Amino acid sequence: MGENGEMISDLAIIGDRRTAALVDRKGDILWYCPGRFDCPSLFAALLDPKLGAWRLDMPDVRPVHRSYLDDSGVLRTVLAAPQGEWTITDFMPIGPNAPEGLVCRLFSAPPTDVRVFLRPRPNYGRDRVVLKTAGNAVVINGRYNVHASCPLEVADGEVAFTLPAGRQGWAVLAERETDPPNSGEIERWLTATLAHWRRTFEGASYSGPYVREVAASLRALRLLTHEQTGGIVAAATTSLPEIPGGVANWDYRYVWLRDAGMIVSALTRLDGDLAEGERYLEFICSSRGSSPRYPVPVFSTLDYERAPEEETLDWAGYVGSRPVRIGNGARDQMQLDAFANVLLAAKLIYQRSERRPHWETVSAIADFLAEHWREPDHGIWEEPVTRQYTAGKVIVACGLGSIAEFSSDPGQAERWRTAVGEIRDFVSKECMTSTGAYAVYAGSEEVDVSAALFPVWAYTAPDTPEMLATMAALERDWSRKGLLYWRRLECSDSRKEGAFLAGTFWVAQYWIMRGDLERARRIFDAGLACANDLGLFAEEGDPQTGRMLGNFPQAFAHAAFIGAVIDLKAALEGEAGGEKA
Repeated sequence: MGENGEMISDLAIIGDRRTAALVDRKGDILWYCPGRFDCPSLFAALLDPKLGAWRLDMPDVRPVHRSYLDDSGVLRTVLAAPQGEWTITDFMPIGPNAPEGLVCRLFSAPPTDVRVFLRPRPNYGRDRVVLKTAGNAVVINGRYNVHASCPLEVADGEVAFTLPAGRQGWAVLAERETDPPNSGEIERWLTATLAHWRRTFEGASYSGPYVREVAASLRALRLLTHEQTGGIVAAATTSLPEIPGGVANWDYRYVWLRDAGMIVSALTRLDGDLAEGERYLEFICSSRGSSPRYPVPVFSTLDYERAPEEETLDWAGYVGSRPVRIGNGARDQMQLDAFANVLLAAKLIYQRSERRPHWETVSAIADFLAEHWREPDHGIWEEPVTRQYTAGKVIVACGLGSIAEFSSDPGQAERWRTAVGEIRDFVSKECMTSTGAYAVYAGSEEVDVSAALFPVWAYTAPDTPEMLATMAALERDWSRKGLLYWRRLECSDSRKEGAFLAGTFWVAQYWIMRGDLERARRIFDAGLACANDLGLFAEEGDPQTGRMLGNFPQAFAHAAFIGAVIDLKAALEGEAGGEKA
């Protein structure tokens, strides 16, 4: 748990597809970066109790229930005190008929007085807090405005008010100077926001296994998407630990080629809508030129630039997990699989369209991979050391082979196909263990869960001797009862982490390809047990304690789940079709 008792599973996310805030079960906002996902925080109590929050003080309160309204990012929390229940509706307005840059809170009539405290700590807590009253509002550091239905008080670096028993109320935090709203305006903003969310989900209807869980994952991905640019951040947070009290605490508020490619592939397969995929390619194309080493950066900010250099903050850290980082030191790593994922996403888009949008950038990435695939890289897990990681070689072969089909230049296509053959020869000779399994890297005797994707990428059939040996080794060495799976790391003991949820769903996807749907369902259910009550995943789940680990919510895990469910649905429909025949 955090310093104030919060667990990652207690968190919910609200957002306006520009940025997001995290709310716990008691209605406290513990994380918020105004303006954009990767901007400096205003509230960061999730990582240090001294660093700002928007808290509610109600005697003897306990959480009862919370849920999102329809398919939206609007959160409703029900709390109970001895005198009765109380409801909070939290949302960030979005859409053409709603203002931008607000956090809105609507309060039902509480059964007892509620004291509300807003404690801002701008710029990751590095700026001195200056609070000034301006009419009925309070201005924070000359920028942020606080409005409420009750008189505001300022003291000790806090803005506070009392919501009287039996009286409905509201509060608004604005990113810039705004006129005081009234309850009618906020209700209209809520209506406009719900309407915009309905439009966002148009065409994304899904029917099949795990309907409710797919809807929750789709919501999470939409909330992590920057609507203006189409960039999809890996998570809304930084430095939530992979190992409690450890140092594996990273800033995930950027757009990774790998993650976004897999996400777009899953979304494209889910609803067949090419718009999301084309926006992803447009985002990647817009980042071209911002890396001094690569055609595009391996991950970037939401304004298409290479992610900033890593720096540490002198914060307490979640459960004492330090350092707390902003920026990311992996920004210049060679990550072959990240570039190859762009090719696989482009393939899905080109298969469904007569056009080849952003071909110049896609082909430049393919040329780069054909030329550089022999180089050691940092791998899918962004290890500090370079190796000849097998998964990177395999996905490069799959990406080059797939994208060669769309080249109108025979010489170019032949170069890519030649590289595919060379990669396959290298993998078969150098990347196998002594027992015939796919090694985590050339010369290793260990395996990694990323190999479960090799049949999914169409590199190999799922029942070859190599895959059978690999999956047997994974189940023996890297799983819990064959249901939850850990990744294999070179520079740290990943068994101290939680089960890696994306990898767990990859294994489910493998068993679907093998035709063992019952086994796949058991793995699905084990992975879904690591979600919270709102269907949100962190990066990892600890099966011993039930604790979530890693940044939250984690787009990679949600995309892996959706991708595997799509295959499960297809397999079930195939079975039904066979029975009818």
